[in-house]
Amino acid sequence: MEELTIYQVIENFIQLGVENGTIQELDVTYLRNQLLHFIGIDDWQIPKEKKLETDSLLLMDRLLAYAQEKGKSVEEEKEAYEAALMDFITPAPSKINMDFWEKYQHSPDKATDYFYTLAKQVNQVKTRDIARNILFKHQTKYGELEITINLSKPEKDPKAIAAEKERKIQSISYPLCQLCMENEGFFGGNGQAARSNHRIVRLKLGDEEWGLQYSPYAYYNEHSIVLNEKHQPMKINQKTFVNLFSFLEQFPHYMIGSNADLPIVGGSILTHDHYQAGRHDFPMAKTDIREKVKLKDFPEMSAGILNWPMSVLRLTSARKEELIEASQMILEKWKIYDDKDLNILSQTSDGVVHHTITPIAYKHGESYEINLVLRDNNVSDEFPDGIFHPHPELHHIKKENIGLIEVMGLAILPPRLKEELKEVEKYLINESNEMKAIHQRWVNELKSKDNFTPENVEKKVREAVGEVFSQVLQDAGVFKDNQKGQDGFRRFIAFLNK
Repeated sequence: MEELTIYQVIENFIQLGVENGTIQELDVTYLRNQLLHFIGIDDWQIPKEKKLETDSLLLMDRLLAYAQEKGKSVEEEKEAYEAALMDFITPAPSKINMDFWEKYQHSPDKATDYFYTLAKQVNQVKTRDIARNILFKHQTKYGELEITINLSKPEKDPKAIAAEKERKIQSISYPLCQLCMENEGFFGGNGQAARSNHRIVRLKLGDEEWGLQYSPYAYYNEHSIVLNEKHQPMKINQKTFVNLFSFLEQFPHYMIGSNADLPIVGGSILTHDHYQAGRHDFPMAKTDIREKVKLKDFPEMSAGILNWPMSVLRLTSARKEELIEASQMILEKWKIYDDKDLNILSQTSDGVVHHTITPIAYKHGESYEINLVLRDNNVSDEFPDGIFHPHPELHHIKKENIGLIEVMGLAILPPRLKEELKEVEKYLINESNEMKAIHQRWVNELKSKDNFTPENVEKKVREAVGEVFSQVLQDAGVFKDNQKGQDGFRRFIAFLNK
């Protein structure tokens, strides 16, 4: 950034607010005075010359640095200060909603382009944090998987997620959770994230009020959250399928899916009904049908078993009502389906239901598509973290829940691996290292099968991590990709046709 005086920085920052419609020209003096107080300046000097800087994050850095110099507690409350500062140039919710739906009249993608661009500009989508993530790809027989070592946002332990679902609502502070509408403009505190610059576009799905926001720590392009106005637990049912297709009618350029509604196989937040959407070609979307199937009650509908490590039925039709009805039928029958030879039990003796579905929907021209991923969250003495969950020998790489994003072939791996894999690489090329013991068995296997050099070790370790993720998905599949498993899948199809 070219060296600017603090007054030039302020003028450039305010100009961003004018250009994105946050303020009108008549509001400039007012906003400037509010900003001067926020960063600790008692006077104002009109800059002698105009120097243009349009990078909102660089301007934010300068303003926050100056505020810290003036004794503001920026470092101790950095997230809250950043959000509150960017709120100066973030349009009010009413303005954003008006502009969004006005642009929507021209085309849905113009509306989402506007909202996403703004979310990045005001640091609601934290592009810097996201850029820290380590990304690579891995080729498998199922296609090219995408691997992310997540350095922007910590992953939750599956048992912590399950415990959170059981907490009493009255014990949770305001807002009730991080997906509630009440987060819009919330300063932060009491363990809740800073959301001063957070905005939500209101929309309808079916007969309910919902909101569209962008994920602060996006894992893929235009990663958005579609959240229910009401704070109520996630539930996969017929209304879920209605809502997914209702969203696609309004935003056909996006995909949309829902995490499963049970612990272990669900996402990190089960207490608030929500979906995830966005504009990204996930690996699962690119794979083909392995075996076509017929559903007797839906003879005109295209259906098949996907060539994927998890157990997925793909349904396609020009009639969304047909897909809703078929999806509901499959969900209800899966909820009561048992195959003891494959350790598939729909309910345990305590009456708890263990089967659900992770649904993902698309619109392709005039046709709709839905992918139904069969999930089972049973545990056993051998697999206390989940029978259809990453098995213990894979936990050194991935122990966390396999949610919607990972089901589709995009791994979200824990941040500890950034440093741990560096030590693994040193071990493999016989350099001094501090490799964690949890990786020892895996590394011994790698070393016995391959030769590692300083030139190839990073590439080969990443390939090995990709192979682990492929195995993670296979562990999460209820009908395994082998003869016994595929025969079991066909028995389930026969059960659907009874």
